[in-house]
Amino acid sequence: MEGIRILKGEKPLQGEIKISGSKNAALPIMAATVLHPGEFILHDIPVLKDIAVMREVLISLGGRVEQRGNSIFIDTRQIDSIEIPDQLMRKMRASILFMGPLLGRFGKVRISQPGGCSIGPRPIDWHIKGFKQMDAVFQESHGFIAGKSSQLQGKEIHLDFPSVGTTENIMLGAARAQGVTVIRNAAREPEIVDLQNFLNSMGADIFGAGTDMIKISGQKTLKACEHTVIPDRIEAGTFLLAGAITRGEVKLHNVIPEHLEATLAKIDEAGFKVRVEGETLTLLPTDEKINPLEIKTQPYPGFPTDMQPQFMALMALAEGTSLISENIFENRMKHAEELKRMGARIRVEGRTAIVQGVDRLFGAFVESPPALRAGAALVLAGLAAEGETVITDIEHIQRGYEDLVGKMKALGAEIELISVNGEEKND
Repeated sequence: MEGIRILKGEKPLQGEIKISGSKNAALPIMAATVLHPGEFILHDIPVLKDIAVMREVLISLGGRVEQRGNSIFIDTRQIDSIEIPDQLMRKMRASILFMGPLLGRFGKVRISQPGGCSIGPRPIDWHIKGFKQMDAVFQESHGFIAGKSSQLQGKEIHLDFPSVGTTENIMLGAARAQGVTVIRNAAREPEIVDLQNFLNSMGADIFGAGTDMIKISGQKTLKACEHTVIPDRIEAGTFLLAGAITRGEVKLHNVIPEHLEATLAKIDEAGFKVRVEGETLTLLPTDEKINPLEIKTQPYPGFPTDMQPQFMALMALAEGTSLISENIFENRMKHAEELKRMGARIRVEGRTAIVQGVDRLFGAFVESPPALRAGAALVLAGLAAEGETVITDIEHIQRGYEDLVGKMKALGAEIELISVNGEEKND
């Protein structure tokens, strides 16, 4: 088991780093390569555990995958399996995104129920419902789901909720369906726009991503291509808050500011200023008080649920009372109990947290909940806390942040990766 130790908090972060490519954009794009037998090159792919699992899935299907730094080379010409191994599905929910490509290319798929973060239900029923409307047939037995279709048919599909995964999966299947598919109440996240751009580079005919209506004209054949994924907006938001909570000055390169509008608005409301210069953001230092906030998570372009835990850490030091409402996932407040161990005053009532700001947090031995953004919130709190903080069970943090410890060190944090016996890990 690995952990993170912050030897000394209350030290303003200073410096500049480059933001990695988006994990949430890379995963569906990697799945999309299954749609066509060819050789693909993907750039700015973060080195993460979730990416490693996606590579394993592609290899298990018969693909060849090689990652060199932040570039991945994928050869899908020899893929001949339509079943994703149970152990890989359990490791990561995003494995469900292979359902659309396998149905689109082979007309068959067999999967088990997916795993991932324990932050509440993300039912695959929405995915199955969409493909059933496209004339796929499904059978469930012994924990496995088997789907088949002689040819997916383009249909008009209205989503009950603007689910990111469901929108992506239907786009993937519809790219090779017969006829036109229209997704209404579609998710609008930037990662969906990036998936559209990648699929269109493959020869697909898709437009509307970024709005609530996406139109996909199915194509009989596609082609291999090369693509660079967009920057990770959640990593960028996390490092901006790291600068804010430590009262430092942090400059971030490789950012698309438009993707962070809701996050930047709340940072400004909290009393911090961010300078925008093209694809560079700079969190400016201030000695002013931290203003309390009212936050309600919503589908994009609303405030992102993936930034809720990090803002809770910041609000723990605000002057006044903040209200944080989680409207996306029902079980995404587990970090509150660990923040309380560090001196935060938080009361959780259902999906709402009432955060009464305190003057100071204190270093403590805390356990990262099984949700990667919750672990990031504990890191931020540790950077601002008096004394030493140790965070255990960091597997989920490593799923979502490329070299978090190294980047924090580059900004001057006294932080290290430790093994279970507490020694610094040299890798």
